[in-house]
Amino acid sequence: MSIEQLVNPHIRALSPYVPGKPVEEVERELGIVGSVKLASNENPLGPSPKAIEAVAAALGDVNRYPDGACFELRARLSERLGVGGDQLIFGCGADEVLELVVKTFLAPGDEVVMPWPSFAMYPIVTQGMGGTSKRIPLTEDMTHDLPAMAAAVSDRTKIVFLCNPNNPTGTSFSASEQDAFVKELPEDVILVIDEAYVEFARRNDFPNSLASIDQRPATLVLRTFSKIYGLAGLRVGYGISSPELIGFLDRARHPFNVNRIAEAAALAALDDEAHAKLSWETNGAGAEFLTRSLEALGHSVWPTDANFLLVEAGEGVVDALLQEGVIVRPLAGFGMPRHLRVSIGTAEENERAVRAFARIAERGDVAGVES
Repeated sequence: MSIEQLVNPHIRALSPYVPGKPVEEVERELGIVGSVKLASNENPLGPSPKAIEAVAAALGDVNRYPDGACFELRARLSERLGVGGDQLIFGCGADEVLELVVKTFLAPGDEVVMPWPSFAMYPIVTQGMGGTSKRIPLTEDMTHDLPAMAAAVSDRTKIVFLCNPNNPTGTSFSASEQDAFVKELPEDVILVIDEAYVEFARRNDFPNSLASIDQRPATLVLRTFSKIYGLAGLRVGYGISSPELIGFLDRARHPFNVNRIAEAAALAALDDEAHAKLSWETNGAGAEFLTRSLEALGHSVWPTDANFLLVEAGEGVVDALLQEGVIVRPLAGFGMPRHLRVSIGTAEENERAVRAFARIAERGDVAGVES
């Protein structure tokens, strides 16, 4: 008997998450140097200098286990967000908290309603527990079809995922739209609102999801230090919910899941409001420049409340950009072969990306791209 025959069928059929290639791998494969990576929605300014100092200071204590309760980070975030310390749970990235939700509440055969395309880990963690994904297509303007999602909830639905702003489209929905959706959702369904990119949102009517927790205790809001705080390599995420829901997630959580260095960096990053503001301003200016420049080249670009853009560029553009040393995220795996996701970089990186798009258009050697 082969090992494959011993694997649970829902795991055997699972396709693993494929991350964007690192710069080093792309340069090795193509024999190029000096590439720029605009594929993984990372903060192009890097982490706060205060976070780097905190990491260096924490290195001498790595022989000790971390504080499993994240006491200092819990206290700081509790004060910042205006929630109780017992309303917070921490993970090795928000991905771990996402997996804890599914581990805690989903049984084989249960359904999870989710928008699509959206974060690729939603169907992966669902199938990993033997659940069934009900993927509800986005609207024509690439936003959540919240009425359709509400209508898709059945007696078998245990969890609903919302992603606001949505990845990979960057689009968002308003407070009134979320409120209307929440009113329709049965109380016995866990609502997970993924706000990994919330700090970049610019719309004035963006939802206050934390207020929803008081009205609906079966609501969990996910956030992360990977994006605006620039700590993607250290993996620190967290969830906010009612004390009761957090208590059950804590039962499923492994001990010491946030390492000592990561917690120190997150604490310092929270204190550096100037760096977060600069990151927000850099992102806004970059979004405006890239949108204007790419539309001038004939590409469709969607409005964004995140740190990336959804661009319709034609098939073959991703590979052509790689040859130019510009790494972006292809979206063919989401059923969007003509679209790509472009992370917003520094001014210099954004300008280089636009020049690469322009050269590809001038050559006219890619389907769907006009010279």
